[in-house]
Amino acid sequence: MTFRLGLTGSIGMGKSTTAAMFRELGVPVWDADDTVHRLYAKGGAAVAPVAAILPEAIRGGAVDRDVLRAAMKTDPELLGRLERVVHPLVAADRAQFCRDHGQAPLVVLDIPLLFETGGQAGVDAVLVVTTDPETQRARVMARPGMTEALFDQIVARQVPDAEKRARADHVIETKTLEQTRASVADLVKRLSGGGDGDA
Repeated sequence: MTFRLGLTGSIGMGKSTTAAMFRELGVPVWDADDTVHRLYAKGGAAVAPVAAILPEAIRGGAVDRDVLRAAMKTDPELLGRLERVVHPLVAADRAQFCRDHGQAPLVVLDIPLLFETGGQAGVDAVLVVTTDPETQRARVMARPGMTEALFDQIVARQVPDAEKRARADHVIETKTLEQTRASVADLVKRLSGGGDGDA
């Protein structure tokens, strides 16, 4: 039986880096963001449903996320309508991934908004990655185009880090790459072997 580990964490906490470490150890990783990009790309399964809701968001046969974001600012109900058509497609992709890797002892499901969307119901355990607020802010502010206002806006939409950690089955501190890598290796060893002790 494959153990499904949900990976999540607030912006700037080191989730992508941690996911890459699981991949390096041979653990199959499903990425929610990558899946949405594929669904929105030319020929993707979300293009037609999105076109039915907002035709002007389709550019060159693909969904233009900048147009979507701009439209959401003027239409507060748009996000909900989009989620109703996109979420089932994302869920189907995730289910197919789990079937494709049914022989693996462990798979990681990288879901940024795991708690916000109730995704914890579909995994066997949740891993939350975390760091101190100063490190988090410094990492995010180093990203191109990021502003203090945008950072605060993103954080306000996410379940607070303290609450995520309290609800997690496993927590990994991502202060240094060495520490993170060691924690990931330890967790893979325990979960792949069927153990599910606390991290």
